[in-house]
Amino acid sequence: MSLGDEYENTGGYGGTGQTRTRMPDSGGGPHGGGRRGGRTSSRSLVTVVGVVVLLIAAIAFANRGGDDSSAGEGDDDSPKAAATAPSGEKPVRSANAGIPSGFAHDRQGAESAAANYSVALGSAELFDTGRRRDIVTAVYAPDVAAARQTDLDRAYSNEEFLTNIGLDKAGKAPAGQTFISRVIPVGTKVTKSTENNATVEVWYTSLFGLSGEGSTNPVTESWYTTTYQLSWVEDDWKITDFQQKDGPVPVGRDQQASTADDMTKAVEEFGGFTYAR
Repeated sequence: MSLGDEYENTGGYGGTGQTRTRMPDSGGGPHGGGRRGGRTSSRSLVTVVGVVVLLIAAIAFANRGGDDSSAGEGDDDSPKAAATAPSGEKPVRSANAGIPSGFAHDRQGAESAAANYSVALGSAELFDTGRRRDIVTAVYAPDVAAARQTDLDRAYSNEEFLTNIGLDKAGKAPAGQTFISRVIPVGTKVTKSTENNATVEVWYTSLFGLSGEGSTNPVTESWYTTTYQLSWVEDDWKITDFQQKDGPVPVGRDQQASTADDMTKAVEEFGGFTYAR
């Protein structure tokens, strides 16, 4: 899964607060173009610091142990770099209930839809009755939306469930705490496709919990793969069914967990991506 072209200043689907991504200019070095003159000393300093950081990260990774130099050799089924390279296609320019819509009627469009629907279905907004109904209507096919709405309303109004995760019966966090539920897609894969149907797997990590002083359910990270069945309905890809499984789960690093205040600040200051793939 990769980001599309940089958003233009007008015509965006998400209104204010869109996430922009600008790729760095190519410079000298083995993978860049020719050197360009006239660099300032501050630019050079940033470059040096960046190289040092990359070297430290590479050394730390290499010293984790184990000799895996032969791993993957001869494995022609491994994903190629082009599988997640930017396609050059323009991102969608419309939205339904604030969720990207109007995806391309092809494999890439199906992957985009699945990735963006994962973000919506894993968001804290799903715990709000009004927003939940908007999300369900936006991402599910009409013939399954009503049944799915009933199932989700029953699950998200269950007081025992809400109490277990630290929320009140209205799905609100205690005073002084912030409820965090966010899905971050890592990659997508089409396993089956026809003109009007597609099976797409989305591998993602999720953040879930309560940040703030006194929280008994701190924010944790989990990894899942959800397989979506999509159909082309009303000129867009819509979900008809899905299955979820754990993993693949990477090896955790020995990084120190952030404080509750730092986590709350990060979630408030770093907005989620408004478009994936």
